[in-house]
Amino acid sequence: MLEPEAITTIVRLGQSGWGAKRIARTLGVARNTVRRYLNAGGPVPYKRPQRTGVLVGHEAWLRERYLQHRGNCDVVRQQLSKELGIDTSLRTVERACRGFRQELEASRRATIRFETAPGEQMQIDFGQTRVMIGGESVRVFLFVATLGYSRKGFACAFRHERQSAWFAGIEAAFAHFGGEGVRIFV
Repeated sequence: MLEPEAITTIVRLGQSGWGAKRIARTLGVARNTVRRYLNAGGPVPYKRPQRTGVLVGHEAWLRERYLQHRGNCDVVRQQLSKELGIDTSLRTVERACRGFRQELEASRRATIRFETAPGEQMQIDFGQTRVMIGGESVRVFLFVATLGYSRKGFACAFRHERQSAWFAGIEAAFAHFGGEGVRIFV
């Protein structure tokens, strides 16, 4: 692109009878550039080249794989090469999947909360971790209870995950939450 003043000079010199070769040599511009501005009679709008992308027509396939792999474009690119024989850069795949990112984020945020009445449900589970006790690494089992209505939590540690630990954890959780006279359905 030339400056507007240079384009105006090219057009004026052309109108005064100068040839494209002479204008190009005088201004230090390519002859084809001078011809383009002379033929147009002034500034020429930029035209983006019309190219068909390598991924055109594969939008549905890309969307399916992008959502399947939770937004990992590199895995999508590898599958694109294996399954469809299309070798392309990671950036090209990222650009093609740009529109699916919002859909993926919306599906991540969309959760349906299971609503329960107060005192109706408590979720329990065990997890494990290693802690240092007396300078020694010991495996500890954590009993975790969460109330369904208020999402209040409770945790206590055990040395094992046997049935007795489950019952002791449930009793401790009921005592913590103030659940006197609670019925347990197994």
